[in-house]
Amino acid sequence: MTVRSHDSALRGGLNFQGRPQAIQVGPQAIQGGPQADRTPKTAVDSAPRELRPAGRERLIVVEDDPVTRTMLVGYFSDNNFDVVGAGSCAECRQALRGRTDLIFLDVQLPDGDGFELAKEIQATSNAGIIFVTRRDTDVDRILGLEIAGDHYVTKPINLRDLLARARSVLRRRSLDRKAARNHNSIAFGDWIIDLTRRELLGSDGKPVALTRAEFDLLAALVGADGRPLSRDYLIEVVSNRQAEVDIRTVDALVARLRRKLIGSGTPVIATVTGVGYRLALSERL
Repeated sequence: MTVRSHDSALRGGLNFQGRPQAIQVGPQAIQGGPQADRTPKTAVDSAPRELRPAGRERLIVVEDDPVTRTMLVGYFSDNNFDVVGAGSCAECRQALRGRTDLIFLDVQLPDGDGFELAKEIQATSNAGIIFVTRRDTDVDRILGLEIAGDHYVTKPINLRDLLARARSVLRRRSLDRKAARNHNSIAFGDWIIDLTRRELLGSDGKPVALTRAEFDLLAALVGADGRPLSRDYLIEVVSNRQAEVDIRTVDALVARLRRKLIGSGTPVIATVTGVGYRLALSERL
């Protein structure tokens, strides 16, 4: 991909503000960064990710302008985010097959409207959304915040301000998840399991019908924090005096849960060869 010079970017109406040192796009790359010459990753992942680098939130930058996208991908990669660039609605949907914590979303995209894409994302993902766009009317700002946005940022972009907003959104969502756990509810992927009410809620807030054995098995997997549980242990979890339970019963319960827990495309229960099963999401929330 050919990246325009800094002067060309300014003529196009871009003005990035952020670090104390000047940040340029061009042969000089990013001044003051950890590397003098670097090419940030802008390609969308071709397959869902199950594992991310430890301690790094996954960010999708949805921006059709390659200069802006490259700048954001590079800056947030330098600030310890696992970043994927997307230049269209279609590429964003592909990237969303993997675990996602936060999305920077432009409003004007080549194959669709960012507001409509935000509605779609909100219906299928728990990721935070920050609109990053040139559209700066009050109507657009209010619409964006009412639809799904945690923040609405207009260009030119102040990178430090955007970083602070991103961290604020992630911190608030982390606190919300902790509060849910304190009420004996645990959020994972697109679902919330309420251990007191013995209820599983989908991303739309509606309960998912589970049998007693299905709920007990799922609760054990969620409570294991991603550690694999043996089939023998799961037999004990779902057994009762009225029914005989064996390995085939556990396998059948897992198969039924997999059919019921269909959301973002990330598998919920993974088989661990020679052991049993584990929660397959990249992290328990």
